[in-house]
Amino acid sequence: MFGGTKPTGIKRGNEALIKNILVLIFLSAILFAGKIIPAAERPELYLPLLKGKNVALVINHSSMVGKIHLADYLLKHHVKVKKIFAPEHGFRGRADAGAHIRNSRDSKTGLPIISLYGKHKKPTKKDLSGIDMIVFDIQDVGVRFYTYLSTLHYVMEVGAEQHIPVMVLDRPNPNGHYIDGPVLKKRYRSFVGLDPVPVVYGMTIGEYARMLNGEGWLKHGVKAKLTVIPLANYTHDSFYPLPVKPSPNLPNDKAVMLYPSLAFFEGTVISAGRGTTKPFQLYGAPKYRMKKFSFVPRSRPGATYPKYRGKRCYGVDLSRVNIEKERRKRKLNLGYLMDAYTNYGDKKAFFLRNGFFDRLAGTGTLRKQIVSGASEAEIRRSWEKDLWKFRKIRKKYLLYP
Repeated sequence: MFGGTKPTGIKRGNEALIKNILVLIFLSAILFAGKIIPAAERPELYLPLLKGKNVALVINHSSMVGKIHLADYLLKHHVKVKKIFAPEHGFRGRADAGAHIRNSRDSKTGLPIISLYGKHKKPTKKDLSGIDMIVFDIQDVGVRFYTYLSTLHYVMEVGAEQHIPVMVLDRPNPNGHYIDGPVLKKRYRSFVGLDPVPVVYGMTIGEYARMLNGEGWLKHGVKAKLTVIPLANYTHDSFYPLPVKPSPNLPNDKAVMLYPSLAFFEGTVISAGRGTTKPFQLYGAPKYRMKKFSFVPRSRPGATYPKYRGKRCYGVDLSRVNIEKERRKRKLNLGYLMDAYTNYGDKKAFFLRNGFFDRLAGTGTLRKQIVSGASEAEIRRSWEKDLWKFRKIRKKYLLYP
């Protein structure tokens, strides 16, 4: 264009400026060609589908379109948002894990907020009266007992029952690069695990939604009318630093990476660091035998009544773990659980008697293996058959390489 005949209408003095602009455009295209783009930031794919419809949103603080919340973004673009359904931790993501969330109104938009936690985990027919479309957009972390997954299950189920289409705006899975852990057995179903998948299942929330439909895992085998708005430039090996912490006690990428391994401690007497500045980046208890590292849990936002509040705990600091090195292992770290059991003073009291550990594990076998002194290799071998079956199922619903 610029090497021969000069284009008409362009003065000589402007040629350098135009060249610079084109160079900048070219460099920008290269720079952002591989950038992962969440579905919420691809409005050209979903806004036309929402036009003229009464919409209910299943969202929380992670539901962002760049720096704008999805609810605000949709209202700005004249989508008829009628109500918000808020999962665990609430619409703004500040509530404690397991805390009761009350129905309310959003102070900014005036929209009614209906809690999907506590006794009301599934929207009712009344909740959805007049709704034409349900939009689900929540950042997941790829772990079976992270309860947003169960919220998706129930939302799709009620959408199918009430003949209301469900749209999932897909987001990257920060633990999407591996599959590991015991597959949930039916007798251990609960809100921290509804579906027969491993602890770490290696799928995005959109892929998981496709699997729920395709495998007939919703109640009575109903199938939602599902639309998944896909990510751009994502693969399951992609490392995606989360721009917003997905919940109060997962404050950074290191906590998200360690969460699948450390969350087992929620069913034991061991603290996983709630109430400290490093939740899910350390573990310990007052009766942990090794005394090289200690911490004291305090009441904090998102952890009002942490385990061992105000008491000195001894344990292990994992905050200096190398993320890249851990990612390359592509597996749960059972060493933390086995170390804690070995070094806890009262082994009979290690596992809580409420059965929560078994619900987290999705089986009663892992607890028995730890107590019996089984090796990590033996434990892993016991998972192999079920993991092989799950991989075959998973493969059918993948959207990304």
